[in-house]
Amino acid sequence: MNGAGVIGRRLRAVLPDRRTLATMRRDPRRDLLAGLTVAIVALPLALGFGVSSGAGAAAGLATAVVAGAIAAVFGGSGLQVTGPTGAMTVVLVPIVARYGTGGVLTVGLLAGLLLVLLALAGAGRWMAYVPVPVIEGFTVGIAGVIGLQQVPGALGVAKPDGENPAVVAARAVSAFASSPHWAAVLLAVGVAALMLIGGRLRPGVPFSLIAVVAATVLAKAVDLPVAVIGHLPSGLPSPSLGFLDLSAVPALLPSALAVAALGALESLMSATAADAMTANDPRRGGERHDSDRELFGQGLANLVAPLFGGVAATGAIARTAVNVRSGAVSRLAALVHAAVLAVVVFAAAPLVADIPLAALAGVLIATAVRMVQAGALRALARTGRGEAAVLAATAAATLAFDLVTAVGVGLLLAGALALRAVARAARLERLPVSEQDHAGGRIAAYRLHGPLLFAAAHRLRVELTAADHAEVVILRMSRVTAIDASGATVLGEALADLHRRGIRVLLSGLHPEHRRPLDALGILDELQAQGRLFATTPEALAYARDTLPAVPAPAVGTR
Repeated sequence: MNGAGVIGRRLRAVLPDRRTLATMRRDPRRDLLAGLTVAIVALPLALGFGVSSGAGAAAGLATAVVAGAIAAVFGGSGLQVTGPTGAMTVVLVPIVARYGTGGVLTVGLLAGLLLVLLALAGAGRWMAYVPVPVIEGFTVGIAGVIGLQQVPGALGVAKPDGENPAVVAARAVSAFASSPHWAAVLLAVGVAALMLIGGRLRPGVPFSLIAVVAATVLAKAVDLPVAVIGHLPSGLPSPSLGFLDLSAVPALLPSALAVAALGALESLMSATAADAMTANDPRRGGERHDSDRELFGQGLANLVAPLFGGVAATGAIARTAVNVRSGAVSRLAALVHAAVLAVVVFAAAPLVADIPLAALAGVLIATAVRMVQAGALRALARTGRGEAAVLAATAAATLAFDLVTAVGVGLLLAGALALRAVARAARLERLPVSEQDHAGGRIAAYRLHGPLLFAAAHRLRVELTAADHAEVVILRMSRVTAIDASGATVLGEALADLHRRGIRVLLSGLHPEHRRPLDALGILDELQAQGRLFATTPEALAYARDTLPAVPAPAVGTR
């Protein structure tokens, strides 16, 4: 098949088909109600994350409307809700600070292109290999960063210079201490408390919107001296590529890679969570998300949203969970959510403009607290010190550096721990040989267990070459699960060492799929030429007995 045919086949695989779109007719009434509920929850979050990213409240709303609608149609999950998220805000803040709003819009567009390419390459399945401690660790770290980012808004001070959120928060506290004013603090604390306490008592009530409305009314009624969102355009801007500066693309590409990686990971995590929440619901037909199609939908959403002034978006776990719990049965609910927010953009912009920034800071502080699932963290910590170390290192790196560095640190540490576990799983077992076979200890038989990889090969070589006083060593390979080049090399070195000591080696039970690295390095050449490769261990034992030279009988003394 030529290149055009492959691309066409991949496009057909990720585009929505008639059956997928037909699911929107399942139960429109339930989807309408669920979409309205999600929109109520999403409104303050979209405003807050837009302001927190540095691109502005209008950018957050545009993202929720445009990206939310496109991902709902083209995504791979029927229940996913897409929009600006806290995790994405963490990545966008330094981009806005360094390159301005045009830079962050360019990054979003580039990330969308990368996600589309990942979808066409079938990369969705690889996202499942990120270890759970890494995911939990950067979730905790992101929650910490989101909370620290809200400190200036919650204290009612201008955001100090700097990129590290902890440093910025410390400078904001210092500025507040020099000239304290408590109105913003009281609003932020009140909104966060109402969301956390009310959400625990009555989970189905949209306390985020109630808290923001109450804070806005209070601020207007008593004329509190707090900063507000300010003027918002009544409607979405006309689509434009005026922000795109091609000369800046090379400098922005690393940031786009980070945004694309985060968008892919968070979206697929959210879609997987939605699958788990609806696994036993007959109304949804047991459907599971399509990872590549989800990446494609998120890619299109991020390609189009910047044209309307929106920032990078991803599947939102919190909003997706609300969607599922509100009874949504198809992607129509996410479309309704986007439509309701569009009505807010076009008809209620003057009302939104009066929302205090401190109230939005309170919403995001409460959101950050909810992101940390204490029970899940305790359970993960009990599984072992290694998992706890990965989680802690990832979270600390998120706070100290950035998300990409944090995920890299987590993956490296998790990989090192996995290799240690692999090394411990591989072992060499001395097999008993019957009295008539061992010929006075002249035959020794060993069985290799587990993977013969570089992490375990050197330890096994030391054990193997310690064969004591044997003339023939039978190495049983039937329980070897994998062999890599390093393991094959070390095995060859062990065989050569035994040969130099005058010990013949017989191999039995070697799986055909394990011959490739051994043949490539020539390790089996001599054994095969001398007929010392056997299918079973009894055949090897019979050969050893038949070929061992007879032991002279001891001389009989005379008196």
